[in-house]
Amino acid sequence: MNAMRKGGFSVRDQRVVVVGAAKSGIAAAELLVRRGATVTLSEHREFFDDITRLQALGVAVETGGHRAQTFLDADLIVTSPGVPIDQPVFNQARAKSIEIIGELELAWRWLKGPVIAITGTKGKSTTTTLVSRMLQAGGREVLVGGNIGIPLSAQVEDSQVNCVHVIETSSFQLETTTTFHPWIAVWLNISTDHLDRHPSFKSYVDAKTKVFLNQDRNDTLIINADDPQIKKRTASARSRCLTFSLSGSTHADFVVSGDWIVRRTTTGEEPLLPLAAVELTGSHMLNNVLAAAATTYAAGVEDSEVIVSALHGFRGLEHVMEPIGSIQCVCFVNDSKATNVEAARRSIESFTENVVAILGGRYKGGDFRELRGPLSTNGKGVIAIGEAASLIREALSDLLPVVEVYSMKEAVEAAYKLAKPEGVVLLAPACASFDWFNDYAERGRAFKEAITLLDGNMVLPGEDEEGIPVTRM
Repeated sequence: MNAMRKGGFSVRDQRVVVVGAAKSGIAAAELLVRRGATVTLSEHREFFDDITRLQALGVAVETGGHRAQTFLDADLIVTSPGVPIDQPVFNQARAKSIEIIGELELAWRWLKGPVIAITGTKGKSTTTTLVSRMLQAGGREVLVGGNIGIPLSAQVEDSQVNCVHVIETSSFQLETTTTFHPWIAVWLNISTDHLDRHPSFKSYVDAKTKVFLNQDRNDTLIINADDPQIKKRTASARSRCLTFSLSGSTHADFVVSGDWIVRRTTTGEEPLLPLAAVELTGSHMLNNVLAAAATTYAAGVEDSEVIVSALHGFRGLEHVMEPIGSIQCVCFVNDSKATNVEAARRSIESFTENVVAILGGRYKGGDFRELRGPLSTNGKGVIAIGEAASLIREALSDLLPVVEVYSMKEAVEAAYKLAKPEGVVLLAPACASFDWFNDYAERGRAFKEAITLLDGNMVLPGEDEEGIPVTRM
């Protein structure tokens, strides 16, 4: 394995400004202090919980907005992923040739172990988790981080040459990279998303492209052969390219053949794992399993039994196609992490009939009309929530009932009523959560809490003989 570390990067005695006091920014500030920098953390909020602790570590904290002079006096600026980088204060710093990088780029420069970077519009968290489970089952030491769980900066001190970093990378993280160079890069898919942040779809795709741009012939790029935009964008990649395909593309290296996921070779098909070992809800999840199997194989874990053992008992992540249970034959599924239209479409398509979808939140691009196809086949109704409710009603109300509500409790009550007697209540918002909630996880928890307030006895997943009517793999 070639970890491609760079030597000579140091921040000792430099003035570094960290922008944004979310998890990544705080982790970056702590890392920079440990590495000898003079650190100022700039935050637009007036207060956040870690102020006192950071000040005790020697971090200067500025709140209530970003001061231009602080930026202009810096030797280096490090941004959190949630901070837009097109603000005037950043342009002023660029004019003075002050380097601006993101937290991912900062941490990468000090990692000792090889990096597997996984990106895409949907499926990143599930694939990242699957890859880490498969590698661990194969005896590898693994640290999981990035856009999932622990910020990469918080893992730098634990990084060792033989420790593989499996990183979920978002477009916000990738757009501020310059030298980021993963050993294995994985690009799952691409569709419209985050247009509330990126000025155009092209800008969004450009950011994703950075996951492989610095790779060379010693590295591996794994892509979705069913996605023409990804194939076009990666055509000039210098790294070795492996492909996976859910549709069974004749040119793909990893596909579904019969009841197995297989690797195609020059002499035939090598079975990797049986479909019966996959316990995830929804046929679209098989795409993530394919990608994870290909990635694990590329990383040197080739034992089919090991890969199968990693899948045992894995039924998915919280808030990702999460079966909650059923009340009086109405099933509830939490897919709060379906924050864009394409993810919501895949979620709805996973069910065979009688879906009542809870859609809405803060609109961030995409066309809700793309949901008409699966809803015309599987849908029973839509509950519209949040800022995007009027857009949802406009796109779908001539197709099936659309009920607009003003709280998650009302949404669950209305969906339950509409789904009776034998339907599915599916939270797949196709939007960001920030109008009503802090993040998708808080939204998912609110959904689950509202279910517990309904009258009736909850039947937990696995106890209901009928089960949730999903499209099986």
